[in-house]
Amino acid sequence: MPYTPGRWPTLPAMMLSRAAEWADRPLFRHWHGGAWQSLKWGDFAVQVASVAAFLRARGIAAGDRVLLVSENRPEFPIADTAIMAIGAVTVPTYTTNLAGDHAHILRDSGARAAIVSTRRLAEKVLEGAALANGLDLLVCCEDPPSAAGLAGHAWAEAIATAGDPAALAAEAEQISPEAIACLIYTSGTGGLPKGVMLPHRALLANRDGVAPLAERLGLSGKCYLSFLPLSHSYEHTVGGFLLPSLGLEVVYSRGADRLSHELAEIQPAVITAVPRLFEVLRGRILAGLEKETPFKRRLFDRAVELGLRRMDGPPLGMLERIQDAVLDRLVREKTRARFGGTLQAMVSGGARLDPDLSGFFIALGLPVIQGYGQTEAGPVVSVNLPWDNHRTTVGPPLKGVALRIAEDGEVLVQGDLVMTGYWANPDATAAALKPIAGAPGDWLHTGDVGVLEDGRLRITDRKRDFIKTLGGDMVSPAKIESLLMAEPEIHQALVAGEGKPALVALIVPADGMAEKIGDAVRRVNGKLPTIERVRHFAATEPFTIENGLLTPTMKVKRRVVIEERRAAIEALSG
Repeated sequence: MPYTPGRWPTLPAMMLSRAAEWADRPLFRHWHGGAWQSLKWGDFAVQVASVAAFLRARGIAAGDRVLLVSENRPEFPIADTAIMAIGAVTVPTYTTNLAGDHAHILRDSGARAAIVSTRRLAEKVLEGAALANGLDLLVCCEDPPSAAGLAGHAWAEAIATAGDPAALAAEAEQISPEAIACLIYTSGTGGLPKGVMLPHRALLANRDGVAPLAERLGLSGKCYLSFLPLSHSYEHTVGGFLLPSLGLEVVYSRGADRLSHELAEIQPAVITAVPRLFEVLRGRILAGLEKETPFKRRLFDRAVELGLRRMDGPPLGMLERIQDAVLDRLVREKTRARFGGTLQAMVSGGARLDPDLSGFFIALGLPVIQGYGQTEAGPVVSVNLPWDNHRTTVGPPLKGVALRIAEDGEVLVQGDLVMTGYWANPDATAAALKPIAGAPGDWLHTGDVGVLEDGRLRITDRKRDFIKTLGGDMVSPAKIESLLMAEPEIHQALVAGEGKPALVALIVPADGMAEKIGDAVRRVNGKLPTIERVRHFAATEPFTIENGLLTPTMKVKRRVVIEERRAAIEALSG
Protein backbone atom coordinates (compact mmCIF):
# COMPACT_ATOMS: atom_id res chain seq x y z
CA MET A 1 0.00 0.00 0.00
CA PRO A 2 2.24 2.84 -1.20
CA TYR A 3 -0.31 5.64 -0.73
CA THR A 4 0.12 7.19 2.74
CA PRO A 5 -0.45 11.00 2.82
CA GLY A 6 -3.95 11.10 4.33
CA ARG A 7 -5.81 9.50 7.23
CA TRP A 8 -7.67 6.99 5.07
CA PRO A 9 -6.59 4.40 2.51
CA THR A 10 -9.88 4.38 0.59
CA LEU A 11 -12.86 6.58 -0.19
CA PRO A 12 -15.46 4.48 1.71
CA ALA A 13 -13.13 4.35 4.72
CA MET A 14 -13.06 8.17 4.66
CA MET A 15 -16.81 8.59 4.25
CA LEU A 16 -17.75 6.05 6.94
CA SER A 17 -15.16 7.51 9.32
CA ARG A 18 -16.65 10.97 8.84
CA ALA A 19 -20.13 9.53 9.42
CA ALA A 20 -19.00 8.15 12.78
CA GLU A 21 -17.58 11.58 13.72
CA TRP A 22 -20.43 13.69 12.36
CA ALA A 23 -23.49 11.46 12.74
CA ASP A 24 -25.91 14.34 13.41
CA ARG A 25 -24.51 16.80 10.88
CA PRO A 26 -26.40 17.40 7.61
CA LEU A 27 -24.72 15.80 4.60
CA PHE A 28 -27.09 16.06 1.63
CA ARG A 29 -30.09 18.25 0.81
CA HIS A 30 -32.35 17.47 -2.11
CA TRP A 31 -35.75 18.53 -3.40
CA HIS A 32 -38.40 15.88 -2.96
CA GLY A 33 -42.15 16.00 -2.43
CA GLY A 34 -42.31 19.75 -2.94
CA ALA A 35 -39.76 20.61 -0.24
CA TRP A 36 -36.08 20.37 0.64
CA GLN A 37 -35.22 17.12 2.40
CA SER A 38 -32.07 16.62 4.46
CA LEU A 39 -30.00 13.48 5.06
CA LYS A 40 -27.59 13.31 7.99
CA TRP A 41 -24.20 11.62 7.96
CA GLY A 42 -25.34 8.90 10.37
CA ASP A 43 -28.32 7.97 8.19
CA PHE A 44 -26.04 7.96 5.14
CA ALA A 45 -23.77 5.37 6.81
CA VAL A 46 -26.71 3.13 7.74
CA GLN A 47 -27.99 3.15 4.15
CA VAL A 48 -24.50 2.54 2.73
CA ALA A 49 -24.11 -0.52 4.97
CA SER A 50 -27.56 -1.79 3.94
CA VAL A 51 -26.89 -1.42 0.21
CA ALA A 52 -23.47 -3.03 0.59
CA ALA A 53 -25.01 -6.04 2.37
CA PHE A 54 -27.73 -6.26 -0.29
CA LEU A 55 -25.23 -6.25 -3.16
CA ARG A 56 -23.00 -8.80 -1.50
CA ALA A 57 -25.93 -11.11 -0.84
CA ARG A 58 -26.68 -11.06 -4.56
CA GLY A 59 -23.20 -12.05 -5.62
CA ILE A 60 -21.43 -8.71 -6.15
CA ALA A 61 -17.81 -9.26 -5.13
CA ALA A 62 -14.50 -7.39 -5.07
CA GLY A 63 -13.48 -6.29 -8.55
CA ASP A 64 -16.96 -6.56 -10.06
CA ARG A 65 -18.09 -3.54 -12.05
CA VAL A 66 -21.49 -1.99 -11.27
CA LEU A 67 -23.12 0.56 -13.58
CA LEU A 68 -24.53 3.61 -11.77
CA VAL A 69 -27.01 5.80 -13.68
CA SER A 70 -28.72 8.55 -11.74
CA GLU A 71 -29.40 12.25 -11.51
CA ASN A 72 -27.81 14.13 -8.62
CA ARG A 73 -29.62 12.77 -5.57
CA PRO A 74 -28.55 11.08 -2.31
CA GLU A 75 -28.99 7.58 -3.74
CA PHE A 76 -26.03 8.20 -6.07
CA PRO A 77 -23.32 8.67 -3.39
CA ILE A 78 -24.95 6.05 -1.16
CA ALA A 79 -24.73 3.45 -3.94
CA ASP A 80 -21.29 4.70 -5.00
CA THR A 81 -19.84 4.33 -1.50
CA ALA A 82 -21.52 0.96 -0.93
CA ILE A 83 -20.13 -0.48 -4.17
CA MET A 84 -16.60 0.65 -3.30
CA ALA A 85 -16.87 -0.49 0.32
CA ILE A 86 -17.19 -4.15 -0.74
CA GLY A 87 -14.24 -3.79 -3.11
CA ALA A 88 -16.35 -3.54 -6.26
CA VAL A 89 -15.90 -0.86 -8.93
CA THR A 90 -18.39 1.91 -9.69
CA VAL A 91 -19.01 2.72 -13.35
CA PRO A 92 -20.84 6.10 -13.31
CA THR A 93 -22.58 6.91 -16.59
CA TYR A 94 -24.64 9.82 -17.83
CA THR A 95 -28.41 9.98 -17.64
CA THR A 96 -28.31 11.42 -21.18
CA ASN A 97 -26.65 8.28 -22.60
CA LEU A 98 -28.41 6.60 -25.47
CA ALA A 99 -28.90 2.82 -25.61
CA GLY A 100 -25.81 2.49 -27.82
CA ASP A 101 -23.71 4.39 -25.27
CA HIS A 102 -24.83 2.06 -22.49
CA ALA A 103 -24.17 -0.95 -24.71
CA HIS A 104 -20.57 0.14 -25.35
CA ILE A 105 -19.88 0.74 -21.66
CA LEU A 106 -21.52 -2.49 -20.52
CA ARG A 107 -19.69 -4.47 -23.18
CA ASP A 108 -16.33 -2.81 -22.55
CA SER A 109 -16.44 -2.81 -18.74
CA GLY A 110 -18.03 -6.22 -18.37
CA ALA A 111 -20.50 -4.84 -15.81
CA ARG A 112 -23.28 -7.33 -15.01
CA ALA A 113 -25.17 -5.20 -12.49
CA ALA A 114 -26.73 -1.74 -12.61
CA ILE A 115 -28.21 0.70 -10.10
CA VAL A 116 -30.54 3.20 -11.77
CA SER A 117 -32.65 6.06 -10.41
CA THR A 118 -35.82 6.05 -12.51
CA ARG A 119 -37.84 3.51 -14.46
CA ARG A 120 -37.32 5.51 -17.68
CA LEU A 121 -33.54 5.41 -17.27
CA ALA A 122 -33.70 1.72 -16.34
CA GLU A 123 -35.54 0.96 -19.57
CA LYS A 124 -32.79 2.75 -21.53
CA VAL A 125 -30.12 0.74 -19.70
CA LEU A 126 -31.99 -2.48 -20.52
CA GLU A 127 -32.07 -1.46 -24.20
CA GLY A 128 -28.30 -1.12 -24.05
CA ALA A 129 -27.92 -4.39 -22.18
CA ALA A 130 -29.90 -6.17 -24.90
CA LEU A 131 -27.32 -4.90 -27.41
CA ALA A 132 -24.44 -6.03 -25.21
CA ASN A 133 -24.14 -9.04 -22.92
CA GLY A 134 -27.26 -8.55 -20.80
CA LEU A 135 -27.50 -7.90 -17.05
CA ASP A 136 -27.79 -10.17 -14.03
CA LEU A 137 -28.95 -7.59 -11.49
CA LEU A 138 -30.91 -4.34 -11.76
CA VAL A 139 -31.75 -2.07 -8.82
CA CYS A 140 -34.11 0.84 -9.49
CA CYS A 141 -35.15 3.62 -7.12
CA GLU A 142 -38.62 3.26 -8.64
CA ASP A 143 -40.41 0.03 -9.55
CA PRO A 144 -37.91 -1.76 -11.80
CA PRO A 145 -38.97 -2.72 -15.32
CA SER A 146 -39.08 -6.42 -16.06
CA ALA A 147 -36.84 -8.26 -18.49
CA ALA A 148 -36.39 -11.94 -19.23
CA GLY A 149 -33.83 -13.64 -17.01
CA LEU A 150 -33.14 -10.47 -15.00
CA ALA A 151 -33.39 -10.05 -11.24
CA GLY A 152 -35.02 -6.63 -10.75
CA HIS A 153 -35.15 -5.05 -7.29
CA ALA A 154 -36.45 -1.79 -5.84
CA TRP A 155 -34.13 0.54 -3.94
CA ALA A 156 -36.42 0.24 -0.93
CA GLU A 157 -35.53 -3.45 -0.72
CA ALA A 158 -31.81 -2.63 -0.76
CA ILE A 159 -31.93 -0.07 2.05
CA ALA A 160 -34.15 -2.37 4.14
CA THR A 161 -31.36 -4.98 4.26
CA ALA A 162 -29.61 -5.29 7.62
CA GLY A 163 -26.09 -3.88 7.59
CA ASP A 164 -23.35 -2.93 10.06
CA PRO A 165 -21.68 0.47 9.34
CA ALA A 166 -18.85 -0.09 11.83
CA ALA A 167 -17.97 -3.50 10.43
CA LEU A 168 -18.13 -2.17 6.87
CA ALA A 169 -15.87 0.75 7.81
CA ALA A 170 -13.31 -1.65 9.27
CA GLU A 171 -13.46 -3.71 6.09
CA ALA A 172 -13.00 -0.62 3.90
CA GLU A 173 -9.82 0.21 5.84
CA GLN A 174 -8.29 -3.03 4.56
CA ILE A 175 -8.82 -2.31 0.86
CA SER A 176 -5.65 -1.24 -0.92
CA PRO A 177 -5.48 2.42 -2.02
CA GLU A 178 -4.24 1.03 -5.35
CA ALA A 179 -7.50 -0.85 -5.90
CA ILE A 180 -9.73 0.62 -8.60
CA ALA A 181 -12.45 2.78 -7.03
CA CYS A 182 -14.26 3.77 -10.21
CA LEU A 183 -14.13 3.29 -13.95
CA ILE A 184 -15.08 6.57 -15.62
CA TYR A 185 -15.57 6.67 -19.35
CA THR A 186 -14.16 9.70 -21.13
CA SER A 187 -16.53 11.73 -23.27
CA GLY A 188 -15.15 10.50 -26.57
CA THR A 189 -14.99 13.62 -28.77
CA GLY A 190 -13.17 11.49 -31.33
CA GLY A 191 -13.46 7.71 -31.06
CA LEU A 192 -15.30 5.50 -28.61
CA PRO A 193 -15.04 6.45 -24.93
CA LYS A 194 -12.24 4.79 -22.97
CA GLY A 195 -12.62 3.59 -19.39
CA VAL A 196 -10.28 5.49 -17.06
CA MET A 197 -9.22 3.33 -14.11
CA LEU A 198 -9.04 5.60 -11.07
CA PRO A 199 -7.70 4.00 -7.89
CA HIS A 200 -8.72 5.26 -4.45
CA ARG A 201 -5.41 7.09 -4.07
CA ALA A 202 -6.12 9.28 -7.14
CA LEU A 203 -9.28 10.83 -5.69
CA LEU A 204 -7.77 10.98 -2.20
CA ALA A 205 -4.73 12.78 -3.63
CA ASN A 206 -7.09 15.40 -5.06
CA ARG A 207 -8.53 15.83 -1.57
CA ASP A 208 -5.06 16.14 -0.05
CA GLY A 209 -4.28 18.93 -2.51
CA VAL A 210 -7.51 20.90 -2.02
CA ALA A 211 -7.91 20.45 1.76
CA PRO A 212 -5.49 23.26 2.78
CA LEU A 213 -7.29 25.70 0.47
CA ALA A 214 -10.72 24.76 1.86
CA GLU A 215 -9.46 25.08 5.42
CA ARG A 216 -8.07 28.55 4.74
CA LEU A 217 -11.45 29.60 3.34
CA GLY A 218 -13.22 28.15 6.40
CA LEU A 219 -15.66 26.13 4.33
CA SER A 220 -16.60 23.50 6.93
CA GLY A 221 -20.25 23.85 7.91
CA LYS A 222 -21.15 25.80 4.77
CA CYS A 223 -23.09 24.79 1.65
CA TYR A 224 -22.00 23.55 -1.74
CA LEU A 225 -24.55 23.75 -4.56
CA SER A 226 -24.03 20.68 -6.75
CA PHE A 227 -24.94 21.44 -10.35
CA LEU A 228 -22.72 19.37 -12.65
CA PRO A 229 -23.78 15.70 -13.02
CA LEU A 230 -22.21 13.32 -10.51
CA SER A 231 -21.26 11.06 -13.41
CA HIS A 232 -18.83 13.78 -14.55
CA SER A 233 -15.37 12.97 -13.19
CA TYR A 234 -14.99 16.43 -11.66
CA GLU A 235 -18.29 16.41 -9.80
CA HIS A 236 -17.82 12.75 -8.87
CA THR A 237 -14.61 13.61 -7.02
CA VAL A 238 -15.36 17.10 -5.73
CA GLY A 239 -19.08 16.93 -4.98
CA GLY A 240 -19.19 13.22 -4.24
CA PHE A 241 -16.28 12.86 -1.83
CA LEU A 242 -13.92 15.81 -1.50
CA LEU A 243 -16.15 18.64 -0.27
CA PRO A 244 -18.43 16.46 1.91
CA SER A 245 -15.38 15.05 3.68
CA LEU A 246 -14.25 18.62 4.37
CA GLY A 247 -17.48 19.37 6.19
CA LEU A 248 -19.65 21.03 3.53
CA GLU A 249 -23.33 20.22 3.15
CA VAL A 250 -24.06 19.25 -0.46
CA VAL A 251 -27.27 20.69 -1.89
CA TYR A 252 -28.41 19.12 -5.15
CA SER A 253 -29.68 21.68 -7.65
CA ARG A 254 -32.97 21.02 -9.41
CA GLY A 255 -31.47 22.07 -12.74
CA ALA A 256 -30.34 25.01 -14.85
CA ASP A 257 -33.78 26.62 -14.96
CA ARG A 258 -33.85 26.83 -11.15
CA LEU A 259 -30.22 27.76 -10.59
CA SER A 260 -30.64 31.55 -10.29
CA HIS A 261 -33.40 31.10 -7.70
CA GLU A 262 -31.42 28.46 -5.80
CA LEU A 263 -28.31 30.62 -5.58
CA ALA A 264 -30.31 33.28 -3.73
CA GLU A 265 -32.20 30.72 -1.63
CA ILE A 266 -29.40 28.31 -0.67
CA GLN A 267 -26.63 30.93 -0.35
CA PRO A 268 -23.81 28.50 -1.13
CA ALA A 269 -20.16 29.15 -0.35
CA VAL A 270 -19.01 27.17 -3.41
CA ILE A 271 -20.41 26.23 -6.80
CA THR A 272 -18.70 24.56 -9.74
CA ALA A 273 -19.64 24.95 -13.38
CA VAL A 274 -18.47 24.69 -16.96
CA PRO A 275 -17.72 27.82 -19.05
CA ARG A 276 -21.02 27.58 -20.91
CA LEU A 277 -22.92 28.27 -17.68
CA PHE A 278 -20.92 31.45 -17.12
CA GLU A 279 -21.77 32.54 -20.65
CA VAL A 280 -25.46 31.98 -19.95
CA LEU A 281 -25.31 33.84 -16.63
CA ARG A 282 -23.55 36.81 -18.23
CA GLY A 283 -26.18 36.85 -20.96
CA ARG A 284 -28.96 36.96 -18.36
CA ILE A 285 -27.27 39.79 -16.47
CA LEU A 286 -26.82 41.84 -19.64
CA ALA A 287 -30.37 41.11 -20.81
CA GLY A 288 -31.70 42.35 -17.48
CA LEU A 289 -29.54 45.44 -17.76
CA GLU A 290 -31.23 46.37 -21.03
CA LYS A 291 -34.44 46.98 -19.07
CA GLU A 292 -32.75 49.46 -16.74
CA THR A 293 -32.42 53.21 -17.18
CA PRO A 294 -29.46 54.64 -19.14
CA PHE A 295 -28.04 55.99 -15.87
CA LYS A 296 -28.03 52.55 -14.21
CA ARG A 297 -26.44 51.02 -17.32
CA ARG A 298 -23.64 53.60 -17.17
CA LEU A 299 -23.06 52.81 -13.50
CA PHE A 300 -22.85 49.09 -14.32
CA ASP A 301 -20.40 49.65 -17.20
CA ARG A 302 -18.24 51.86 -15.00
CA ALA A 303 -18.20 49.21 -12.24
CA VAL A 304 -16.95 46.62 -14.75
CA GLU A 305 -14.40 49.04 -16.20
CA LEU A 306 -12.90 49.96 -12.82
CA GLY A 307 -13.01 46.37 -11.62
CA LEU A 308 -10.96 45.29 -14.64
CA ARG A 309 -8.55 48.15 -14.02
CA ARG A 310 -7.97 46.94 -10.47
CA MET A 311 -6.95 43.57 -11.90
CA ASP A 312 -5.04 44.58 -14.99
CA GLY A 313 -3.90 48.15 -14.43
CA PRO A 314 -3.08 50.90 -14.81
CA PRO A 315 -3.62 51.60 -11.10
CA LEU A 316 -6.70 53.57 -10.11
CA GLY A 317 -6.24 57.20 -9.19
CA MET A 318 -7.59 58.65 -5.95
CA LEU A 319 -10.89 59.82 -7.48
CA GLU A 320 -11.29 56.47 -9.26
CA ARG A 321 -10.74 54.58 -6.00
CA ILE A 322 -13.54 56.59 -4.40
CA GLN A 323 -15.77 55.92 -7.42
CA ASP A 324 -14.93 52.23 -7.22
CA ALA A 325 -15.88 52.04 -3.54
CA VAL A 326 -19.21 53.75 -4.22
CA LEU A 327 -19.92 51.44 -7.18
CA ASP A 328 -19.16 48.45 -4.98
CA ARG A 329 -22.21 49.35 -2.90
CA LEU A 330 -24.42 50.54 -5.74
CA VAL A 331 -23.69 47.81 -8.31
CA ARG A 332 -21.49 44.95 -7.15
CA GLU A 333 -23.25 44.35 -3.85
CA LYS A 334 -26.56 43.86 -5.69
CA THR A 335 -24.93 41.52 -8.20
CA ARG A 336 -23.37 39.44 -5.42
CA ALA A 337 -26.77 39.26 -3.72
CA ARG A 338 -28.25 37.69 -6.87
CA PHE A 339 -25.72 34.88 -6.40
CA GLY A 340 -26.56 34.40 -2.73
CA GLY A 341 -24.17 36.94 -1.27
CA THR A 342 -21.99 34.28 0.38
CA LEU A 343 -19.97 32.83 -2.50
CA GLN A 344 -16.30 32.31 -1.76
CA ALA A 345 -15.46 30.39 -4.93
CA MET A 346 -17.18 29.89 -8.31
CA VAL A 347 -14.96 27.26 -9.84
CA SER A 348 -14.87 26.76 -13.61
CA GLY A 349 -13.53 23.59 -15.17
CA GLY A 350 -14.05 21.19 -18.05
CA ALA A 351 -12.92 23.55 -20.80
CA ARG A 352 -11.06 26.80 -21.35
CA LEU A 353 -12.69 29.79 -19.67
CA ASP A 354 -12.17 32.90 -21.74
CA PRO A 355 -10.34 35.54 -19.61
CA ASP A 356 -12.79 38.21 -20.79
CA LEU A 357 -15.68 36.12 -19.48
CA SER A 358 -14.10 35.45 -16.09
CA GLY A 359 -12.95 39.07 -15.93
CA PHE A 360 -16.56 40.24 -16.29
CA PHE A 361 -17.61 38.36 -13.14
CA ILE A 362 -14.49 39.14 -11.13
CA ALA A 363 -14.89 42.84 -11.95
CA LEU A 364 -18.38 42.59 -10.44
CA GLY A 365 -17.00 41.13 -7.23
CA LEU A 366 -17.78 37.48 -7.90
CA PRO A 367 -14.96 35.01 -7.06
CA VAL A 368 -14.68 33.12 -10.38
CA ILE A 369 -11.59 30.92 -10.37
CA GLN A 370 -10.44 28.56 -13.08
CA GLY A 371 -8.91 25.15 -12.57
CA TYR A 372 -7.47 22.52 -14.85
CA GLY A 373 -7.69 18.78 -14.89
CA GLN A 374 -8.43 15.59 -16.73
CA THR A 375 -10.39 12.48 -15.87
CA GLU A 376 -7.04 10.68 -16.07
CA ALA A 377 -5.74 12.79 -13.15
CA GLY A 378 -8.40 12.33 -10.54
CA PRO A 379 -9.30 14.88 -12.16
CA VAL A 380 -7.94 18.09 -10.53
CA VAL A 381 -4.38 19.08 -11.49
CA SER A 382 -4.29 22.80 -10.68
CA VAL A 383 -6.54 25.62 -9.54
CA ASN A 384 -6.36 29.34 -8.98
CA LEU A 385 -6.80 30.70 -5.48
CA PRO A 386 -9.50 33.20 -4.52
CA TRP A 387 -6.91 35.33 -2.78
CA ASP A 388 -4.36 35.01 -5.63
CA ASN A 389 -6.44 34.73 -8.78
CA HIS A 390 -4.69 35.03 -12.16
CA ARG A 391 -7.47 34.62 -14.66
CA THR A 392 -5.24 34.07 -17.71
CA THR A 393 -3.90 30.91 -16.03
CA VAL A 394 -5.41 27.78 -14.48
CA GLY A 395 -3.42 28.29 -11.30
CA PRO A 396 -0.55 26.47 -9.60
CA PRO A 397 -0.47 22.66 -9.37
CA LEU A 398 -2.03 21.14 -6.28
CA LYS A 399 0.25 19.99 -3.49
CA GLY A 400 1.73 16.62 -4.43
CA VAL A 401 1.43 17.19 -8.19
CA ALA A 402 4.59 17.17 -10.30
CA LEU A 403 4.13 19.14 -13.51
CA ARG A 404 6.48 19.62 -16.45
CA ILE A 405 6.29 21.10 -19.92
CA ALA A 406 7.73 18.88 -22.67
CA GLU A 407 9.93 20.22 -25.47
CA ASP A 408 6.91 20.37 -27.77
CA GLY A 409 4.91 22.23 -25.11
CA GLU A 410 2.78 19.32 -23.91
CA VAL A 411 1.72 19.40 -20.26
CA LEU A 412 3.02 16.35 -18.34
CA VAL A 413 1.70 15.30 -14.92
CA GLN A 414 2.93 12.86 -12.29
CA GLY A 415 1.73 12.01 -8.79
CA ASP A 416 -0.71 9.92 -6.78
CA LEU A 417 -3.59 11.57 -8.66
CA VAL A 418 -2.75 9.84 -11.96
CA MET A 419 -4.87 6.95 -13.22
CA THR A 420 -3.76 3.32 -13.35
CA GLY A 421 -4.52 3.26 -17.07
CA TYR A 422 -7.36 2.62 -19.53
CA TRP A 423 -9.52 -0.44 -18.93
CA ALA A 424 -8.57 -3.35 -21.22
CA ASN A 425 -6.69 -0.95 -23.50
CA PRO A 426 -2.92 -1.42 -23.08
CA ASP A 427 -2.06 0.50 -26.27
CA ALA A 428 -3.92 3.62 -25.16
CA THR A 429 -2.42 3.27 -21.67
CA ALA A 430 1.11 3.06 -23.09
CA ALA A 431 0.48 6.17 -25.20
CA ALA A 432 -0.76 8.18 -22.22
CA LEU A 433 1.57 6.95 -19.46
CA LYS A 434 5.22 6.90 -20.47
CA PRO A 435 8.64 7.96 -19.18
CA ILE A 436 10.44 11.15 -20.10
CA ALA A 437 14.16 11.82 -20.29
CA GLY A 438 15.85 12.82 -17.05
CA ALA A 439 12.97 11.95 -14.72
CA PRO A 440 11.99 8.69 -12.99
CA GLY A 441 8.68 6.92 -13.50
CA ASP A 442 5.87 7.34 -16.00
CA TRP A 443 4.23 10.69 -16.70
CA LEU A 444 0.69 11.39 -17.87
CA HIS A 445 0.87 12.98 -21.30
CA THR A 446 -2.20 15.21 -21.22
CA GLY A 447 -2.41 16.21 -24.88
CA ASP A 448 -2.72 19.84 -23.78
CA VAL A 449 -0.12 22.48 -24.63
CA GLY A 450 0.84 25.03 -22.00
CA VAL A 451 3.46 27.14 -20.31
CA LEU A 452 4.43 27.76 -16.70
CA GLU A 453 4.40 31.40 -15.61
CA ASP A 454 5.70 32.09 -12.08
CA GLY A 455 4.61 28.62 -11.02
CA ARG A 456 1.16 28.90 -12.61
CA LEU A 457 -0.01 26.86 -15.57
CA ARG A 458 -1.44 28.54 -18.63
CA ILE A 459 -3.07 26.28 -21.22
CA THR A 460 -2.50 27.60 -24.72
CA ASP A 461 -3.77 24.89 -27.07
CA ARG A 462 -4.87 21.31 -27.48
CA LYS A 463 -1.96 19.36 -28.97
CA ARG A 464 -4.00 17.04 -31.16
CA ASP A 465 -6.55 19.58 -32.33
CA PHE A 466 -4.51 21.90 -34.54
CA ILE A 467 -5.64 22.81 -38.05
CA LYS A 468 -2.93 23.09 -40.68
CA THR A 469 -4.08 25.45 -43.41
CA LEU A 470 -3.05 25.34 -47.06
CA GLY A 471 -0.42 27.98 -46.34
CA GLY A 472 1.17 25.78 -43.65
CA ASP A 473 -0.06 27.81 -40.67
CA MET A 474 -0.93 25.85 -37.52
CA VAL A 475 -4.09 27.19 -35.90
CA SER A 476 -5.94 26.15 -32.74
CA PRO A 477 -9.68 25.90 -33.49
CA ALA A 478 -10.50 25.60 -29.76
CA LYS A 479 -9.25 29.13 -29.11
CA ILE A 480 -11.36 30.62 -31.90
CA GLU A 481 -14.43 28.58 -31.01
CA SER A 482 -14.15 29.76 -27.40
CA LEU A 483 -14.08 33.40 -28.52
CA LEU A 484 -17.04 32.87 -30.84
CA MET A 485 -19.15 31.18 -28.16
CA ALA A 486 -18.37 33.98 -25.72
CA GLU A 487 -20.45 36.27 -27.96
CA PRO A 488 -24.13 36.46 -26.89
CA GLU A 489 -25.35 35.85 -30.44
CA ILE A 490 -23.62 32.46 -30.72
CA HIS A 491 -24.66 29.28 -28.94
CA GLN A 492 -22.23 26.79 -30.53
CA ALA A 493 -19.42 26.97 -33.08
CA LEU A 494 -17.12 24.65 -34.95
CA VAL A 495 -14.10 25.98 -36.85
CA ALA A 496 -12.65 23.97 -39.78
CA GLY A 497 -10.13 24.50 -42.55
CA GLU A 498 -7.64 21.62 -42.60
CA GLY A 499 -5.68 21.93 -45.88
CA LYS A 500 -7.79 24.89 -47.00
CA PRO A 501 -6.77 28.48 -47.82
CA ALA A 502 -8.63 29.93 -44.81
CA LEU A 503 -10.75 29.06 -41.82
CA VAL A 504 -14.52 28.58 -41.98
CA ALA A 505 -17.08 28.07 -39.25
CA LEU A 506 -20.40 26.35 -38.68
CA ILE A 507 -22.37 28.42 -36.19
CA VAL A 508 -25.43 27.59 -34.13
CA PRO A 509 -27.10 30.93 -33.35
CA ALA A 510 -28.47 31.75 -29.92
CA ASP A 511 -32.26 31.98 -29.75
CA GLY A 512 -33.52 34.75 -32.01
CA MET A 513 -30.02 35.79 -33.07
CA ALA A 514 -29.66 34.15 -36.49
CA GLU A 515 -29.48 37.48 -38.32
CA LYS A 516 -26.89 38.92 -35.97
CA ILE A 517 -24.19 36.23 -36.02
CA GLY A 518 -22.27 38.18 -38.69
CA ASP A 519 -21.75 41.02 -36.21
CA ALA A 520 -20.40 38.55 -33.65
CA VAL A 521 -17.98 36.98 -36.15
CA ARG A 522 -16.69 40.42 -37.15
CA ARG A 523 -16.08 41.34 -33.51
CA VAL A 524 -14.13 38.14 -32.91
CA ASN A 525 -12.12 38.54 -36.12
CA GLY A 526 -11.13 41.99 -34.92
CA LYS A 527 -9.35 40.40 -31.97
CA LEU A 528 -7.43 37.85 -34.04
CA PRO A 529 -4.41 37.86 -36.34
CA THR A 530 -5.14 37.33 -40.03
CA ILE A 531 -4.37 33.61 -40.11
CA GLU A 532 -6.85 32.91 -37.28
CA ARG A 533 -9.78 34.87 -38.72
CA VAL A 534 -12.93 33.12 -39.95
CA ARG A 535 -13.33 33.96 -43.64
CA HIS A 536 -16.71 32.30 -44.27
CA PHE A 537 -19.41 30.99 -41.96
CA ALA A 538 -22.89 29.54 -42.09
CA ALA A 539 -25.67 28.89 -39.60
CA THR A 540 -26.28 25.24 -38.85
CA GLU A 541 -28.57 23.01 -36.79
CA PRO A 542 -27.62 22.57 -33.10
CA PHE A 543 -25.09 19.98 -31.95
CA THR A 544 -26.94 17.85 -29.38
CA ILE A 545 -26.50 14.67 -27.41
CA GLU A 546 -29.54 13.24 -29.19
CA ASN A 547 -28.10 13.71 -32.68
CA GLY A 548 -24.76 12.29 -31.57
CA LEU A 549 -22.78 15.50 -32.08
CA LEU A 550 -22.32 16.48 -28.43
CA THR A 551 -20.80 14.54 -25.56
CA PRO A 552 -22.56 14.29 -22.18
CA THR A 553 -20.04 16.86 -20.91
CA MET A 554 -21.28 19.30 -23.56
CA LYS A 555 -18.22 19.09 -25.80
CA VAL A 556 -18.70 19.10 -29.55
CA LYS A 557 -17.59 15.85 -31.23
CA ARG A 558 -15.32 17.59 -33.73
CA ARG A 559 -14.52 14.66 -36.00
CA VAL A 560 -18.12 13.48 -36.11
CA VAL A 561 -19.46 16.94 -36.98
CA ILE A 562 -16.85 17.49 -39.69
CA GLU A 563 -17.72 14.15 -41.26
CA GLU A 564 -21.49 14.54 -41.02
CA ARG A 565 -21.56 18.15 -42.24
CA ARG A 566 -18.68 17.85 -44.67
CA ALA A 567 -20.77 19.16 -47.59
CA ALA A 568 -21.53 22.42 -45.78
CA ILE A 569 -17.89 22.85 -44.78
CA GLU A 570 -16.67 22.17 -48.32
CA ALA A 571 -19.16 24.70 -49.70
CA LEU A 572 -17.81 27.36 -47.34
CA SER A 573 -14.18 26.49 -48.16
CA GLY A 574 -14.85 26.98 -51.86
